[in-house]
Amino acid sequence: MSKPILVVGGGPAGLAAAHSLAIAGQQVVIVDKADRLGGAPILSGYAKLAPTFEWATDAIGPMVTRVAESPAVTVHLNATVSDFSGEPGAFTAKLSTGESVDCAAAMLCTGFTHFDSINKPEWGFGTFPDVVTTTQVEQMISSGKGIRRPSNGEPPKRVAILLCVGSRDRQIGREWCSKICCTVSAKMGMEIREELPDCHVYIYYMDIRTFGLYEEIYWRSQEEHKVKYIKARIAEVTSDGDKVIVKGEDTLVKRPITIPFDMVVHAIGMDPNVDNMLISSIFGVELHHWGYIKRQNNYGIVGATNRPGVFVAGAATGPETIDDSIAQGTAAAMSLLTSLAPQMEAAE
Repeated sequence: MSKPILVVGGGPAGLAAAHSLAIAGQQVVIVDKADRLGGAPILSGYAKLAPTFEWATDAIGPMVTRVAESPAVTVHLNATVSDFSGEPGAFTAKLSTGESVDCAAAMLCTGFTHFDSINKPEWGFGTFPDVVTTTQVEQMISSGKGIRRPSNGEPPKRVAILLCVGSRDRQIGREWCSKICCTVSAKMGMEIREELPDCHVYIYYMDIRTFGLYEEIYWRSQEEHKVKYIKARIAEVTSDGDKVIVKGEDTLVKRPITIPFDMVVHAIGMDPNVDNMLISSIFGVELHHWGYIKRQNNYGIVGATNRPGVFVAGAATGPETIDDSIAQGTAAAMSLLTSLAPQMEAAE
């Protein structure tokens, strides 16, 4: 096509889509609301990624570089799409910067939003400084400063990781499993034990869902790193002024638990992008009833939405791993080009 493809979002899915389109000979325009490419792994300061334990900057950095340096790709940062009109082969996107982009099709790779643990107040986040999120611990590790208690800067000796914070919880309107939290928590338990060998790490879970090959990380965390798993229902997290107290029920032995920790970590889930209602309105795409961008056909046209010429990939469609987001971005890019074949043949 003589007109470029618009890719909205510069995270793993968007980077993969842009690269695939570029090497197929297609011009690409990336629009990202952040001040740099990379998406959540870079913007949120992720440390090592599962299952390879490769540093996020080492894994995603080269993806950013090859796209940013590609002569076929134009990047607009600190920008959003404010209006999108037209039809396949002849769309016009107006940007918040005042610029307009004529494009043949669009790919929505707009990602997700981390669950805000403030919405689970009974578990202590925002009340007690030593109650943190997995994202915050990732940032502690990636900064090189080490894992420390926010209250006093000391290394913790006992850490609890609470699973399904913002996932599988109908009481707060989060019915879905966020797919990656169990694996991230197992990985994090291993990282804590590697840095702090004398620190005891406990993971409190309803169920363990380290699907597929990620199951290896679950077993390694127990057998090699001595991370302890407790099947439990957590009622509340309080404090005695120094320690953080986890209260609930051990559901295997059917008895109440009240256990002090130096630090409690919320394994936060993946929410739909907070902008999805606006994105839906601008691009004319339907949302799943849980708020993610709805795929029109899961088994036919990869990445298709209800609007012809507008495709979607990655965590914009629901909780997703980084490697699967990359695969979806590549697959949806090829699907998009296939859908434009009639216009390309007409142009010839």
